[in-house]
Amino acid sequence: MPIELSDRLREAAARDELPAIRAYHRIDGPGSSLDLREFQQALWRTPSDSMDPADDPTVGWSRALARTIAITIDTGTLVTAEPWEPGEICIHSVEYGTEVIGRVGMIPPVRESWLLKTVEAFDLAGVRFVLRNLVEGTHSSGLGGSATATTGVALLANALAGEPLGPTQIVGMASRLETELGVSLTGTQEQSNVVFGGVVDYVWCPWGVPGREGSGYGASIRSVLLETSDHGELDARMAIFHTGRERSSSNTNAAWVEALGDTARYRRIHQKLDAAYGYREGIRLHDWDAVAEAMESYRDARTALCEDYMIGARGMHEVATSHGGAVFPLGAGGGGSVLVFHPDPAGLEAIRERLTGTNREVSFALRSTGHDFLNL
Repeated sequence: MPIELSDRLREAAARDELPAIRAYHRIDGPGSSLDLREFQQALWRTPSDSMDPADDPTVGWSRALARTIAITIDTGTLVTAEPWEPGEICIHSVEYGTEVIGRVGMIPPVRESWLLKTVEAFDLAGVRFVLRNLVEGTHSSGLGGSATATTGVALLANALAGEPLGPTQIVGMASRLETELGVSLTGTQEQSNVVFGGVVDYVWCPWGVPGREGSGYGASIRSVLLETSDHGELDARMAIFHTGRERSSSNTNAAWVEALGDTARYRRIHQKLDAAYGYREGIRLHDWDAVAEAMESYRDARTALCEDYMIGARGMHEVATSHGGAVFPLGAGGGGSVLVFHPDPAGLEAIRERLTGTNREVSFALRSTGHDFLNL
């Protein structure tokens, strides 16, 4: 029998204490797209050295493995659980103006119902999940919006059901549902960011971490690269501007996956691995020149594999590089938001002055957690 929530949620509404979750976006960077399942599996080799970051903070054994560095920011999605008709579940998106309703046990596995299927997996009924952006104008922007929403719904549903799934299972579930129901081609970085949060290096383990019990897809070896007290150093060197163009992320992601099957282009992918590791070490060591170099190297490799990656960002790139900075189209690129970085905060301000007025800046602050529950 489904877990009926309608009566309890009406009581919570009367107290103005409806359960909710704030699920936060991430800034990616060098390593983005290496979290796609195909990359995780194609590049995996069982390490011979210790995989515990406490034994070696450089995790040198991971240089040739797929990794992503995720940086949590305070934009994202608010998901609220409201009372609904018994036996039914509903998903309502405020920004998109859409509402999808289904009866538990009768919801088909189709694209339009992916969030309903997420809730149904926890055997909940009598609940409507209402989704609102924490910051206007950030959907379809390259910040991992759809994955953030999916993971937020999964985490809240899991909490309401008594937490039958663990963190890594939530990551794998959210990723698979979104990918396999055709919502988008996604990996596990956005989902991991919402679950774990912070400025974190994820080394992907497609079949689970060797020597440890646990789930497969979604598993990672994680290293915190910056403690909360040091977030200001990175924050002062980063800005996000929107290109004003819609994104074509599925096309660009598909082009990178296709490159895995071509020997010449496959060699180019190893440049991405080196840049991602350099980005990791640059952040960990506060070597901001190395961070900028890694971003440009990774961007160069990505563009060589798919020119559409730089759609809308070429003008920003010219401005940033003329001032000694770097740019990185976020997500799969092809429009949307672009990360602008400069090793010197004063240099970033010079770039910001040039870009302000022609591109919309997306304000943000770094966070140490990927989500916050409310009224649980």
